[in-house]
Amino acid sequence: MTSFWRDGRGVFWLLVLALVLISVLQFEAAGRGLVRWSGYSVLIPLVAAALLPFWRTLIVGALSLAAIIATYGFLVSGVSVGGRVVVVSAVAVSFGVSLQVCRVRLDREERLKRIMIARDRLALLSEASKRIGGTLNVAHTVRELAEVAVPRFADYVTVDLFGAVLRGEEPPTAPLAGPVSLRRVAQRSVLAGCPESALKAGEGETYPPVSLPARCLAAVQPVRAQFLEGADVDQWLVSDPRRAALVREYGIHSAIAVPLCARGSALGAAMFMRHERPDRFDADDLVLAEEIVARAAVCVDNARRYTLERETSLTLQHSCLPRHLPKLAAAEVVSRYLPAGSGVGVGGDWFDVIPLSGARVALVVGDVVGHGLQASATMARLRAAVRALADMDLPPDELLTHLDDVVIRLRAEGEDGGGGPGAPEAEDSAGEIGATCLYAVYDPVAHRCALARAAHVPPAVVMPDHSTEIIDLPPGPPLGLGGWPFESVEVDLPEGSLLVLYTDGLVRSHGYDLDSGLQRLLTVLARPEEYLDAACEAALRTMRDDQPTDDAALLIARTHILDADHVATWDLPADPAVVAEARDHVSSQLAAWGVEDAVFTTELVVSELVTNAIRYARPPVQLRVILERGSLTCEVSDGSDTSPHLRRARTYDEGGRGLFIVAQLAERWGTRHSRDGKTIWAEQVVEAV
Repeated sequence: MTSFWRDGRGVFWLLVLALVLISVLQFEAAGRGLVRWSGYSVLIPLVAAALLPFWRTLIVGALSLAAIIATYGFLVSGVSVGGRVVVVSAVAVSFGVSLQVCRVRLDREERLKRIMIARDRLALLSEASKRIGGTLNVAHTVRELAEVAVPRFADYVTVDLFGAVLRGEEPPTAPLAGPVSLRRVAQRSVLAGCPESALKAGEGETYPPVSLPARCLAAVQPVRAQFLEGADVDQWLVSDPRRAALVREYGIHSAIAVPLCARGSALGAAMFMRHERPDRFDADDLVLAEEIVARAAVCVDNARRYTLERETSLTLQHSCLPRHLPKLAAAEVVSRYLPAGSGVGVGGDWFDVIPLSGARVALVVGDVVGHGLQASATMARLRAAVRALADMDLPPDELLTHLDDVVIRLRAEGEDGGGGPGAPEAEDSAGEIGATCLYAVYDPVAHRCALARAAHVPPAVVMPDHSTEIIDLPPGPPLGLGGWPFESVEVDLPEGSLLVLYTDGLVRSHGYDLDSGLQRLLTVLARPEEYLDAACEAALRTMRDDQPTDDAALLIARTHILDADHVATWDLPADPAVVAEARDHVSSQLAAWGVEDAVFTTELVVSELVTNAIRYARPPVQLRVILERGSLTCEVSDGSDTSPHLRRARTYDEGGRGLFIVAQLAERWGTRHSRDGKTIWAEQVVEAV
């Protein structure tokens, strides 16, 4: 009974019954020269368009038109010709409109369905990125791949690898032709115990060329197949009666085989199969499976490479540092990284430059305890964590607090083991995991810089008059201790000031202690240099040994200030009527800046942000627009600390679409909190001016 109404059959017959009743009433009324009930014939096709599939809407509309023509064209004679024409024409127009309305509705429903499917796939990709590759262990990584895919994507997943990969050796180079010998490393099913499997975990098998794993490895691309449909699959199943019996017993109807290839080498193959869910894999599923496996393949290959010699740590170190520093309106930045001597190996010094909202920039320098691959790997994870935390627009002291928790978790993971090949060495140094860090956020609008450090060497600043000083910054505890607070300090930086961040490997060379090294650094920085690259080279020449015992990172930023030609600010009263005034302010300012093409989009963004601030937050409300190279940022600040949440409004909801609209129009958007409230910002890409 439920399906009778769910698939629309109940509504269809109900409308047909209503049409019959209305036709009878029309016939009775028309005999007295009235067309009183004719309006319901106009309504019925429209109701069908809103509730039924297209072909049922077509039937209902055609029946309505036929009934009205039969009634007023042949059966009754007491109605004027004009009345007949009006009634028949109205129903005919209603019929045509209902078909168009139904088509538009179905198109929107189909688009919404595709959007929901795409969102689920993106969520699966996000989960795969988070869960796969958490440890440098081949077997554990492929198990994570199987766990992510079941049951959200497939009912049964197997991952087979080459034996050389499990031993940490170089795998074969793709593509591969002929039979392939693989070993089952991981498998997972919606059914307990994986009864569909023809192999147990750890067993090996040689797959013939017609098999799905061999075909995907030979083609170096995913292969989609319908079981019991296709000569190749049939031939494979015929040659393997046991596997064919399992396919028939559990009703496996479709499969995807994807090669695990990384850096030009074939690591193995993953197979995704379905038997519980009726829908078969389509072309989009093929792309999704390829993306998941591609990410897992990189993690598997990283785990295999964990057993290689320590010289690879240098390549890892350079690959994890920024290759190109971004061009910013807030500051001109240059950097240098120098590894330690060959007898010591690569350490964990690192730096980063992270663009933030409101034209601000975060400057980061850190130092991980120890040398070698362990320090480099820890450095890479900390840099990624800092980038993720920086995207949340946290103040420097709060960011270091969260980063301290990350280091504690890293240490706990090392103490728990599970590192795979080479794990004993990692476990021996697990207790040494620790780091120092200096995090600074420079605001070119307020020309102020907020800084906090975790036991890191203090930064230096060079004023425009070439005077130098070390910023008096509370030292804070090293990362990884836990439970100790971090303090931030704000300093004014005039236009053209140099903010210098570095690691202790730069100031402890030549056998000098920290204080002597800092004085030498200030002396070097006080020498005028036209270009920042020259200042970097001068500092390195003076401060570094020929055979340094520690690596060093140096980051120098020359600050800029965004003046009124790039920033406009308005204080707004908490009155809904001010939204139109805010739009006028913004459109006038953009016209003055010469970016009229962004007026329409910016007005929509400003309307939604200001309306939300007035409706849901509390005063004071401030609107600010910032124009920098290639981007336009709209910011609305209020006195509330409540974070907004993006949600999707239902069809008949009167609200809830504000942030959704902003997210669709802006390149990026987000929220940052301050002591006095919060700021919601939205950034657009505009033509450079």
